[in-house]
Amino acid sequence: MYSESPPPDSLRRLVRCRWESVEPGPKRIVPDGCVDLVAGADEVFVAGPDTTAWTSVFPPGTRLRGLRFQPGAAAAMLGVGVDELRDSRVPLPDLWNRRGATLADEILNGRDLADAMADVATERAAAADPVVERMLTQLAAESAEIVSRGEGETLATGQSTHPGTRPASKAADRSAWTSAKPTRSERQARRLFTLAVGYGPATYRRILRLQRAIALAPATATLADLAVAAGYSDQPHLTRECRALTGLTPSTYFAGRFTPPPNPVAAQENAPSPR
Repeated sequence: MYSESPPPDSLRRLVRCRWESVEPGPKRIVPDGCVDLVAGADEVFVAGPDTTAWTSVFPPGTRLRGLRFQPGAAAAMLGVGVDELRDSRVPLPDLWNRRGATLADEILNGRDLADAMADVATERAAAADPVVERMLTQLAAESAEIVSRGEGETLATGQSTHPGTRPASKAADRSAWTSAKPTRSERQARRLFTLAVGYGPATYRRILRLQRAIALAPATATLADLAVAAGYSDQPHLTRECRALTGLTPSTYFAGRFTPPPNPVAAQENAPSPR
């Protein structure tokens, strides 16, 4: 069981959602570009942004609760560059020393995560750099547009009616950075993005594209259709990226997620007889 709820109004600028789950046992976690503060199983830890899949090994029935930070907000909230948390699970006491240990004890004794973080947010949170905000907005808009096309232009047969939408070019990235703050060099902008998000915009885009594929899979019938709908250049491109980010082939990872195409023969057999 997994459920999400909105954060308090005071934290909406920094926190995307609160969530709770009852773990079914070991499960594969794939990159989603997120940073979470997680409590459960007698520990409180920060789950950093992933670049490849990992296996959660909590025993069946373990209850977890968490805060998922807004993209780019975790660095300000946690007081550390998110790239230092990449592919890591860091106990809160290790991150914040004595204060982290105190907060972890309070959280494990029932204190709400959002309430525990509210004071920290007031002290630490600063406005995100406009270059990072603009780049995140552009990437999110790009992803939403492709998902909309994939959902709206996939026929019942599973055949896509639009060409694959390729990721924005480096020139588009550069335009976003320089228009947001012309005095900021491209290298400085990339470094700021990496500190705030955990990796550079190219890796973040790859992860968004995988998440698009996961979202679109139920509306498609084949891997070839999924590759086109999600914005991959072709099916081999989807295969390479799926292997790299999930550790599995697409046929294995997406097994059971597709909508089967209609069977014309079965439809004809089940059609009502003319009177």
